[in-house]
Amino acid sequence: MSTTFICTVVLLAVTFVLQPLEYSRLLLVEAGICAVLLLGMTRAIQNAVVGRLHARGIGVQRAIIVGAGEIGRTVMRTIVARPGLGYHIVGFVDDNPEKGNSNIGRFEGLGAINNLPQIIEQKDVDEVFITLPWMYHRKIMGVVRTCERRNVSAHIVPDLFQMSLSRVDVADLGGVPLVGVRELGFGQRVRAVKRAFDVVGSALLLTLGAPLLGVIAVAIRLDSPGPAIFRQTRVGANGKTFEMYKFRSMYEGAEELLEDIRDLNEVDGPIFKMKDDPRVTRVGRFLRRASLDELPQLWNVLRGDMSMVGPRPPLPSEVGQYQEWHKKRLEVPPGATGLWQISGRSLVSFDEQCLLDIYYIENWSLWLDFKIVIQTIPEVLFGDGAY
Repeated sequence: MSTTFICTVVLLAVTFVLQPLEYSRLLLVEAGICAVLLLGMTRAIQNAVVGRLHARGIGVQRAIIVGAGEIGRTVMRTIVARPGLGYHIVGFVDDNPEKGNSNIGRFEGLGAINNLPQIIEQKDVDEVFITLPWMYHRKIMGVVRTCERRNVSAHIVPDLFQMSLSRVDVADLGGVPLVGVRELGFGQRVRAVKRAFDVVGSALLLTLGAPLLGVIAVAIRLDSPGPAIFRQTRVGANGKTFEMYKFRSMYEGAEELLEDIRDLNEVDGPIFKMKDDPRVTRVGRFLRRASLDELPQLWNVLRGDMSMVGPRPPLPSEVGQYQEWHKKRLEVPPGATGLWQISGRSLVSFDEQCLLDIYYIENWSLWLDFKIVIQTIPEVLFGDGAY
């Protein structure tokens, strides 16, 4: 598109100098605008089609990650958040036994780095992402040579402050290059913009949805004894607890029965999820399927306890079981929806939820919030992964 724009400007300059009678400069402007719009639409359609195919596993590159530290997890959360990039990670290797022999969500730990030659052959690997710190220079070069001998592409991810490029500011001081470090999380200006978006959005939805909220409350009271609103302590930004509101979807006293069915948990990590939970009421099952039980969280958003978009609000008991890298998701307010909800909801493993939440924190923009809110609508309507 930039080439088209430049050509249009050059043609306008030429016609302005020569002033040929048979050409109209307005016609050139109109042709240039049409060409830019058509090329932009074509590019957008092409990217959407290719991205959808990649998300379904068609035409993807099989890759393996060398190193399961912070840099490796950065690559993992990018792949999880953006499946349209076209990579299928078959697993990762790391010389730390605790990392190399344990899984991170869908990513399988395949042992030590010495296993890489055999893994490349067995898993039919196309590309290798090397995410080792630069202090392991010799090991990095050894991995590169291993890839060269097997005609596999090797990509070295730089570990500059162990950060993604989105967290690095590049500037100059009278010609002297400067590299600045952005603070992880939201600055004051970002928080102000995000807070304004939350207040306007939650107030509007609560006002328009008031009749629906009343109907749901009546249905809950008629279906089973107990209050319509369920209150529960959750952990917010920086570990601060708050009282979260939801429509009650279980029988009263269901929390006391959790230990009796904990061994029936169907997900990994500290979260408890059970598709056919006997504690859920008839109305509650419908509310969960449609995510209507979460509507009272808009009051939490209006109060400032939560945000419209953000990480999933965890229970204190869940936070007590977090690994150190999981705790990064607590650095911003939790959200009523988020990348975890539009990426499969209950079908997404706990580790992948954390990867998505951290990716969101590091790559926040107002456009990303808007896109997540819009994509939440079909997820709620179709109820994929909700139970």
